[in-house]
Amino acid sequence: MNFDFSLLLVIATLVTGAIWAIDSLLFAPRRRAAGEVDEETGKVKEPWLVEFAHFLFPVVLVVLVLRGFIAEPFRIPSGSMLPTLEVGDFILVSKFSYGIRLPVTQTKIIDLGGPERGDVIVFKYPENPKIDYIKRVVGVPGDKVAYYNKKLFINDQPAELVLKGVYKPGFPNSKRYHEDLLGVEHDILLNSMYPAGDFVINVPENKYFVMGDNRDNSRDSRYWGFVPDENLVGKAFMIWMNWDLGNAPQLSRIGTVIE
Repeated sequence: MNFDFSLLLVIATLVTGAIWAIDSLLFAPRRRAAGEVDEETGKVKEPWLVEFAHFLFPVVLVVLVLRGFIAEPFRIPSGSMLPTLEVGDFILVSKFSYGIRLPVTQTKIIDLGGPERGDVIVFKYPENPKIDYIKRVVGVPGDKVAYYNKKLFINDQPAELVLKGVYKPGFPNSKRYHEDLLGVEHDILLNSMYPAGDFVINVPENKYFVMGDNRDNSRDSRYWGFVPDENLVGKAFMIWMNWDLGNAPQLSRIGTVIE
């Protein structure tokens, strides 16, 4: 079952805010008139429920604003973005990079532009919007994206590859390459044991073509199609923690900027 934390925050904000507001307008004046005032503080005494709402409302409101409009944390559960992101990475995602959207409904209320080629984005999986995916944008609206012999071509321009060597000892078929995606540079993984899966596709308006950096071990736009603009969640920009259960945290990854 997928837990919607944003929905919980919205409900908690509305409920605690309503309890606090109703009490302030209707019941607190009556208690003051009846002399139910704390002698030490001079404040009107509050029932435990109102006191709890009074404390919790500003807390959940601040969390809702920060998480809904500024930055949201996510955890990387798979290796589809290796070597850029590792299993157990906890990342921060900018929620305003591609427009201001309402929590829960994701309705865009202020348009601030769309992803650029090379951005690492979080989005609602088109086949099941309850699931969040993370991939790299390789094609923006209007692009012609081609893949020949495991090399990307954007609008007939090649994304140059430079071999950096075997990714890990014991896995000779998995090699690390430095890719220049028409000005955006990052590393990818290619496995010589997997077929290339050549294709040519044109990216329509308001949609994006995404791929994992672990090119031969990623379920991405090659399998389920484009990412619609309305599915965008935000741009991944930093790793703030790494902890894969069963292994020690990799403190060296803290603060790593995602490129």
